[in-house]
Amino acid sequence: MTAANSRKSSVNTKKLALMGVLTGIMVVLGYVNIPMPAGLSITFNMIPVAIAGMAMGLWGGTAMGAVFGLISFLQCFGIIGTSGMGAALVAEAPWWMSFVQRFVTRVLMGFLTALIYKTLKGRMRNTYLHGAITGFSAAFLNTLLFMSALVLLFGHTEYLQEKMAGRAFLAYIVASVGVNGLVEMATAAVLTGAIGVALKKARLI
Repeated sequence: MTAANSRKSSVNTKKLALMGVLTGIMVVLGYVNIPMPAGLSITFNMIPVAIAGMAMGLWGGTAMGAVFGLISFLQCFGIIGTSGMGAALVAEAPWWMSFVQRFVTRVLMGFLTALIYKTLKGRMRNTYLHGAITGFSAAFLNTLLFMSALVLLFGHTEYLQEKMAGRAFLAYIVASVGVNGLVEMATAAVLTGAIGVALKKARLI
């Protein structure tokens, strides 16, 4: 094996190990969601997705988005944490609708986040800045896709109609994700930027 191939193999091994660590972190984070009055929760699971997209590209971001989505879907059934909203919606509507809202949107979020990082990496030299933008984008896309699917798929349900309390869809979304979104986006930006610098030093990105 040549020196170049040896280095490439070492980097690939490190990336696979990183994927395993991120998956473990994702499972732990599944139990630490912070509930909010609107029925939603503050979550930081988009951060490992952003990190995977930075270190492993489109396939890494998509795969970690799938892990996020699977955990989120299982929470509807009390597995790897619980989701009161998820359980209520599964009880009122077909299970596949929750699968689309919680799994499919997270896979798409992971892919788009990795794509954003890939685009920024070719145009920006500041590792912290494009890492921070990637983290922010992951949180923003997670909120946008999740809430859009929630309204489109479950807007007719008694549970969501009660939560909306007569408000228009857009007004409900803004009121529901105001605090959640700000906290998630700010935290994801700061942490992902810092982690991006560390990954750069470790030659993983």
